Amino acid sequence: MKKEVKIGSITIGGNNPIAIQSMTNTYTEDTQKTIKQIKELMTAGCDLVRISIPTSKALASFKKIRKALPAVPLIADIHFDHRMAIGAVEAGANKIRINPGNIGDDKKLEEIIKACKANGNVPIRVGVNAGSSNKSIIKLAEEYINFFEERAYENLVISVKSSSVPETILAYEQISAKYPYPLHVGITEAGPEFSGAIKSAVGIGAILAKGMGDTIRVSLTAAPEREVYVAKKILQALGLRQLGPEIISCPTCGRTEIDIIGIANEVEKKAEKYKQPIKIAVMGCVVNGPGEAKHADYGIAGGKKQGVIFAHGQIVKKTTEKKLVAELFKIIKADNAKKS
Repeated sequence: MKKEVKIGSITIGGNNPIAIQSMTNTYTEDTQKTIKQIKELMTAGCDLVRISIPTSKALASFKKIRKALPAVPLIADIHFDHRMAIGAVEAGANKIRINPGNIGDDKKLEEIIKACKANGNVPIRVGVNAGSSNKSIIKLAEEYINFFEERAYENLVISVKSSSVPETILAYEQISAKYPYPLHVGITEAGPEFSGAIKSAVGIGAILAKGMGDTIRVSLTAAPEREVYVAKKILQALGLRQLGPEIISCPTCGRTEIDIIGIANEVEKKAEKYKQPIKIAVMGCVVNGPGEAKHADYGIAGGKKQGVIFAHGQIVKKTTEKKLVAELFKIIKADNAKKS
């Protein structure tokens, strides 16, 4: 079993739920804008938020952010300047992320370890990405882990990521077999939102399905909230966490007599604001429609320019195509109001 690591109010490793994280893309120096984005990420379902701290001005802003958001688990992302890591730890970072290879000599790393020990054993994520060195990511990771272990510091989280899905899967298999530390899983530099989401789902999904991974970040060239959305869907698809509605919908075919594509997209968009783990079926015709919709918590089954709405196995309304989505969510909203 993996060791447990506490990151603010979130614990990863052991039998704890897999935590979702993302990273702000604001200039950290812009304190208010960064605070706003962190709040948006938390509302979207993010568990851990990482912030880049490249300069002393960014560090000064981080101190203000920490005071403004005392309950949010914040991770300081540090490259090159070990003083930023020490300052972030002293300012209350719940974890720091470093690539030891770009921090510098051993003495600087030892100063970071000393600061982490002095501030409650702040966890260190040892991150190794393919392409950061001529050595293999596994060999590098092993060297870094040995460095920390030799200095009696084992409050570690490990990541061995690549932009190649097969290479990443193999790396996590090898590192997981050898070390007990929690694993941060992701496909680095996965790409734009659509292709990056597919690449991440394949890679992260394959790793998680093998029983590896304790926290994930979907790395997209997109708004950070979209990373959280995709991460939630990956965990939900594997049955690892239920983080909101699951939408099932049929593919289009010649039998469909409603705009199933438009309706399914509209349902998915409206469902994003709900946190309840409900299943919503959007089906286009009478072949599979009523059966699938009936077995979901809520559902639409289409007919000719009209459809029926199901709730908990029963038909509750018949209406026109244009009103299907609005009427569906009226019913969902009314049910939620009864439960609250």
